[in-house]
Amino acid sequence: MDRLTSMSVFVKAAETGSFAAAGAALGLSSQMVGKHVRLLEERYGMRLINRTTRRQSLTEAGQAFYERSKSVLTEMDAVDALAANLQAAPRGKLRVNAPVSFGAYSLTPMLARYLRQYPDVQIDLTLSDRIVDLVDEGYDAVVRIAQLPDSGLIARALAPYRLLPCASPAYLAERGVPRHPRELADHQCLGFTYWARPAITEWEFTGPDGRHTVRVDSRLAINNGQGLRMAALAGLGIILQPCELLRDDVASGQLVRVLPEYETPARPMHLLFSPDRRPTPKLRSFVDFVTATFG
Repeated sequence: MDRLTSMSVFVKAAETGSFAAAGAALGLSSQMVGKHVRLLEERYGMRLINRTTRRQSLTEAGQAFYERSKSVLTEMDAVDALAANLQAAPRGKLRVNAPVSFGAYSLTPMLARYLRQYPDVQIDLTLSDRIVDLVDEGYDAVVRIAQLPDSGLIARALAPYRLLPCASPAYLAERGVPRHPRELADHQCLGFTYWARPAITEWEFTGPDGRHTVRVDSRLAINNGQGLRMAALAGLGIILQPCELLRDDVASGQLVRVLPEYETPARPMHLLFSPDRRPTPKLRSFVDFVTATFG
């Protein structure tokens, strides 16, 4: 006989108070219920139920075995539910938040592939450079590009987010090509400004001669990467923006990377979601897809 089945029968007998009542609830004879209980008693070498012709009661060992058996059976139910959940097809709506440039130029093309693979899932994607509250604002998952504070959220590390300093050929022809980060002080550097704090005024570079932090002059600051890209294409100055946003312009020659011997710091990027013992198939599939693409 299966041990878990015997434990289930024993628990029912303990809760109903008789072999006959347990058998009626489980569709077994009272003799079969007794056989399951005896199997457990013989296996563990202890009496679990005191039985007389008029009544039955748990022994001290039986009471402890009953409590532990209930716990084991509850865990097994959770395992069964988890297995069923893992086999279920992802379906339903996912609310996702991501920074504007990454979301538009990297995440959205990935979503096209994801939605083709999972036709029963819908995505509600919000692009914003402010830090949203995943729980309070009802998101299933958010992409965050920054150092993470301590929180109760689960974080999956993605590949670091890299930036490129670029300018148009026309701007460089007029103002000259910087050869060292300190020369940026003599250039127009287009700044990225956030919704809740001032524009970034310091750019960092690491090169053959070490690390440099340069204070830049930003006559024009914009809170959108695409806006900064258009300003750079118009010859207004040097920008420091994501590789994905600028890749095609650099390849076509409309923008030129400056300071190629110097790297900008890679920003940590993570996918965040709430902890759950049994994540939904739609969330699990989305997390797996994002980490496989950007991990």
